[in-house]
Parts: sequence; C-alpha cells; structure tokens
Amino acid sequence: MLYKKFEDLPVWKKVFELAVKVYAVTENLKDYSMKDQMRRAVVSISSNIAEGFERNYAKEFVQFLFVAKGSAGELRSQARIAIRAGLFNDKAGNELIENCESISRQIMAFIGDIRKRREIKR
Repeated sequence: MLYKKFEDLPVWKKVFELAVKVYAVTENLKDYSMKDQMRRAVVSISSNIAEGFERNYAKEFVQFLFVAKGSAGELRSQARIAIRAGLFNDKAGNELIENCESISRQIMAFIGDIRKRREIKR
C-alpha cells in the first residue's frame, strides 16, 4: 500500500476536517439527539476508514470503506433534516452536504483503486 498509516490517507484527512466542522456547527444545537447522531456519523466515517486500513487486507478495507461511505450518506441526510427543521442555517448545512458528497466520491474512487491493485471483485 502507498500509505504507511491511515492518517496519511487524503480521504481520512478530509474526513478529519469535516469532523471538526461538524463539532463546531453542532456546538450550540439544542436538539441533543440530532447533535449526538451527527457527531456519531462523522466519527463513524473516520473510524471505519482507520479500522479498515489497520486490517491489512484489501478486501476487508473495501468493506470498511463502504461502511464509511454509508455513514457519509447518513450525515448528509441528517444535515438536510437539520436545515429543513431550522436547526442551523442553510450555509452551514449545505457546506456539510457538499463535503459529504465529495467524501463519498473520494471513497468510491479509493475503492476502485484498491480493487484494481488487488483485483477484488464485489
């Protein structure tokens, strides 16, 4: 693998920055359930990337990347709900949505690269 640790992965770095944003955006959120769920979703993205990387098997890594991608979709859905419910402003919510979409694309591209190098079939 090109990277020695998960912290070097460009997609993990992007998710790390997104996590910081989610924590900032939800800091004063009065809906504690939504706040907790959004934070759990963003942490799940980075955690699954890290755990899959540490498994050292391409097939397992791909499985964890798919779980991470699912969590990105979960966070994107929650951001849409939060906007519609008026929990935070459109700008902050739309920025989260755009980041999640970008991360999902980046994860899929990474999965494609791993499959090409390891010849993994779904």
